[in-house]
This record gives sequence, C-alpha cells and structure tokens, in this order.
Amino acid sequence: MDPRLSRARGVNSPPLLTQTIGEALADAAYRYVDRDALIVAHQGVRWSWGELLRRSDDVAAGLLALGLEPGDRVGIWAPNCAEWALTQFATARAGLVLVNINPAYRLSELEYALNKVQCKALVLAPALKSSDYLAIIKQLVPEVDTAAPGELQAENLPHLRWLIRLGEQATAGMLNFDELPGFARQESRDQLASIGSSLTPTDAINIQFTSGTTGHPKGATLTHSNILNNGFFVAEAIRLTEKDCLCIPVPLYHCFGMVMGNLGCLTHGATMVYPAESFDPLTVLETVQRERCTALYGVPTMFIAELDHPRFAEFDLSTLRTGIMAGSPCPVEVMKRVQSQMHMTEITIAYGMTETSPVSTQSAVDDPLDRRVSTVGRVQPHLEVQVLDESGSPVEHGATGELCTRGYSVMKGYWDDEERTGEAIDSDGWMHTGDLATMDAEGYVNIVGRKKDMVIRGGENIYPREVEEFLYRHPKVQDVQIIGVPDQRFGEELCAWIILRAGETATEGEIREFCKGQIAHFKVPRYIRFVDTFPMTITGKVQKFVMREQSIVDLGLAESDTA
Repeated sequence: MDPRLSRARGVNSPPLLTQTIGEALADAAYRYVDRDALIVAHQGVRWSWGELLRRSDDVAAGLLALGLEPGDRVGIWAPNCAEWALTQFATARAGLVLVNINPAYRLSELEYALNKVQCKALVLAPALKSSDYLAIIKQLVPEVDTAAPGELQAENLPHLRWLIRLGEQATAGMLNFDELPGFARQESRDQLASIGSSLTPTDAINIQFTSGTTGHPKGATLTHSNILNNGFFVAEAIRLTEKDCLCIPVPLYHCFGMVMGNLGCLTHGATMVYPAESFDPLTVLETVQRERCTALYGVPTMFIAELDHPRFAEFDLSTLRTGIMAGSPCPVEVMKRVQSQMHMTEITIAYGMTETSPVSTQSAVDDPLDRRVSTVGRVQPHLEVQVLDESGSPVEHGATGELCTRGYSVMKGYWDDEERTGEAIDSDGWMHTGDLATMDAEGYVNIVGRKKDMVIRGGENIYPREVEEFLYRHPKVQDVQIIGVPDQRFGEELCAWIILRAGETATEGEIREFCKGQIAHFKVPRYIRFVDTFPMTITGKVQKFVMREQSIVDLGLAESDTA
C-alpha cells in the first residue's frame, strides 16, 4: 500500500474480548462485588456490582418465565433510569435482543419500529416530560384495556404480547416492571443458567434504529462482540479503571450511553452515574460535584450548556479528569474551555456511528493538544479506516473523501433489510459512513462534514464545519450552525444560524465584517439568523435538514431556485 494514501490499521493489542455481555457482568460482579456499579441520582439508587448482577438475573428469569425465548426482541421505550440498565443486562443474560426505542418517537415511529423487528415485549415509561407514553400506546393498541397481561392480540402490533410499564401505578393489560422478579421460579433460573452457557459473542443482542432525514429508520443489528469490545476500547482510551466514576447524561437508548457508558464501565469496573432521566445542565454539575465524578460524557451542545450555565462557577468540578465529547462535530474552542474550566485535561474526542458500535477513531489522552482538540484522533485497535474518493480509491493524505471503517465493530446488518445493508457495507466489509474526512500522514482523522451537507456554491465546494469553526472564534458567538439554502444565481448560498452568548447583541454586518479578509468571500454567509435554539434530536444532534426547511420558508426562498 502506498504510504501516501489515507488508510490506517489499528494495533492488535490488547486482544479482543471473547465474552458475552452476560459473562462480562458475572466477571465484574466477582471482581468488584462490593464496589458501586450504578448510581441513579433522581431515583436514589446506589447498587454494587454484586447487587446489579442479582437484580439483572431476577429480571432475566422473570422475562423467561413470561415465555420469552432467546432471540425474541424486547423493546425499551424509556428515559435514563435504573430499569433501563436492568433491562439491558437482563436481556443480555437471557439471550433476548434488546431493541432501543428513541424516547422522542411518537405513534407512527413506534408502530414502525416494533413491527419491523417484531417485538414480543415492550418495557415503557408511563411518560416523559410532556409526552404521555401510556396514552400513545392505548391509541396504538386499544385492545390493551381488555386484554390480560401476556394475552394481547393487537391489530396494529400483531407480534406484541407483553407490555411492561415502569412506576408503581397499575395499568390495565400491563405488567409492572417491579413484578418481573416475582415471576422467577427455579425452572426459569435453571433455564437462564443453561441459556448463558449456550450464547456466543457473535449472537445478535441489540437493535438500534438510526434516524434518517428521509425514509424509515433502519435497525442496526449489533452483537455482544460488537458492543462489548467497543465499550472496552473506548474506556481504555480514556484510561478508565475501577476507581473511576463516570457521569452519563447522554441517552441510554443511544450507543453513547449504553455502549460507551454502561459497557465501558462494565468492562473496567467503573461506576455508572445517571444524573437525571434526560439532560439538564444544572443537574449534571450538581451530580459531578456530589458524587465526585472523575469522568463526564456529552455531545458538544451539552458541554456548552454546562459551561455557560449561570451557576457554573459555584460548583467544584476538580475531581474531573477525563471523558468524551462526541455525537456531532466538536468545536475546537469548546474543547479548550472544557479542558481549562472543567479540569478535564484528559478529555478525548470520539468519532463513529451506530452501525460501527459506535466508535471507529478516538484521540488519546496523551496526544498533543492541537491534535486532541482539532481531530477525531486515530483508528481504534483491531479496526481499519480509509478515506475514499468517488471512484472508491484511497485519497492521498490531506485530501477529502468518504471515511470507511472495517473490523469487529461493523454491524451484522440492518434488520430484515438486505438492500440497505448492501448499500452501506461493501463486498470487502467496509462500512461507508457518508462522512467526509481527511487523514494526515500520522493517521489523525478530521471530519469535515457530511456528504449530504456539503454546499456547492457557484462550483465551489464548501464544508460547513470549516465556516462554523471560524465563527466560533467570535467572542459573542456561543454556538453556530451553517447550512446551504437554494439560490437562483449560485445554486446554493450559506446561511448561518447563530446563538449569541447571554447578554450579547450583534448585527449581521458585524458578523460579516468579522469574516472579511479572514475567509474566502464565497464562504462568508449570505444569510445570518440569530436564534435562541437549534432544532435537535434527543441525542443532541442538530437537525440541519429542519433548519434548511425553516430557512427556505422564512427567507422566502424556493427549492426550484436551485440550479
């Protein structure tokens, strides 16, 4: 292979784990039996590793007693809570496939996901914020009101038999989650032990739906080996140990929470800490201080909200050492502030996608500062990455192309969708990410944008990330997103959505003057909008397609203007 080409292979040490998730939990309970495993601030939960294993097995045996069998799909539609972790570990112990349902899903999305993978049981919260999950379920499955638990025969969800709700109140046709251990008898416990010894690391154990801007979500199907190893190597990169305490404010339904968080802690004996059922910056600051957390996860918007909280200076965050910023492009200036103001001198950036379990590249805690804040690091152990041009050939170092990943982390495929699996994973096993990237001679990768986000203005290719990074330098700018909008003359023009720092005001002219002479004229945004928030997914990812649609309407543009 030509050494000038953008292709890199990770080291082969330490070796890949060959356990199932259930075996890893038993191992952690043996090694760290009395150490804190899970702390859930809003529920008053504090369980040791020994207790977590016992409770998980109680739930697992209860699920088997309901008639569920290895390979059956069990959905979970709930915010961060102790029951989420129990469901994750119980299903893994019993060989049931956990199906993560986005807490933001509503009726039609929920119906599609449950039917797509033929869920036999659904664990659900009664509500989240203003969303009444029970009302949505009753609208979707009106038969639940008259059905005995386990005997549901629903027209809209023909495969669903069990609805298992969280909380103490009773709902017709549903079991309460806390009842599950009571169903466990010696027969189901013996069955659990037998199943555990028959499971293999390559068995599918988790399905996560990836949200697209068009079409139905796709169910990325992941194995024990996929996600247990990824959790392990991500935690290795931040040097996690059994003495660490990791604050996890990111959603558990997403890989960031359940893999990088829960499984990273599992494989190292560290403590999982959930500050709240959904993200709240003040609660994160309070929890880090109270539990003396040493590590913190978050997407960039979360860290920005914490840093800019009016009470930020009140909290002692000096116990923080490390963590991960990931989930969307990480602004350089935000990384610098997290290191200096939150004491996270060893914070790293991780890059990946659900289909790769998720992390493919990650910066190291001892990487030079400029590499840690301006790249997504280098390829993880036991993986390969390459940057390809439109013809499928690796580009030279520094050139832009599509980033592809190959190795243990690549999913088995999209559930029951060979066509879209084939579009994503080529015949050589490379997962095509759809992200545009560059790689330097030392293997450091930089994500410059999504293929679909690239703006072409009058024949010039513009990567929004580059313009965003520049505007983050403006002292009044707290957050910024760049999108392309249609233009009759140039095909597309740039539109900047800017959130100003608290108490600041600015004009469009002021922002353009800041750009003048600093970046090429065609990269200066034609349109500038000052906003209070960005449209986001529940995982904190900005929905640029929504911003584009809103901008077209608000600016009086039309798609037909696009050349």
